[in-house]
Amino acid sequence: MEKLCSQIDALNERVGTFSAWLILIMTVITFLVAVLRYGLNFGSIALQESITYLHAFVFMVAGAYTLKHNEHVRVDIFYQGMSLRKRAWVDLLGCVLLLLPFAGFIAWTSFDYVISSWKYLETSREAGGLPLVFILKTFIPVMATLLILQAISMAGRAWITLRK
Repeated sequence: MEKLCSQIDALNERVGTFSAWLILIMTVITFLVAVLRYGLNFGSIALQESITYLHAFVFMVAGAYTLKHNEHVRVDIFYQGMSLRKRAWVDLLGCVLLLLPFAGFIAWTSFDYVISSWKYLETSREAGGLPLVFILKTFIPVMATLLILQAISMAGRAWITLRK
């Protein structure tokens, strides 16, 4: 179980590191858009959409990384003061009863949505926009899969803690 958890954590760590570099790229493109628009009076829908695409991509794939590092939004009024064993129970039950069903629901319900987008090779509605909407939508079930994997890792680590 420990090996599986470590492999999942390593995957989400690599995805999170990759996402961090995309944030840097997104920042540079945002700067470029501002300079082009206000300095040279030139606008580009494709550049503007690339910022939105990168933001959506980072948001979707970095969720599991954020969960791995326990940096997600949590109301931890009670959790902070709990013993390690009680925290393990909260993590285990939260993953099994809440996170796994939620992420599974997202994966299941997004499947037809993504397939439909691929079927038509969906593109931007804007003239001059990016022709990659179908690829962007593909990352919805990818996000759900990464969350499912991280939930398995968290639940596995909680189980290991409880067995000690």
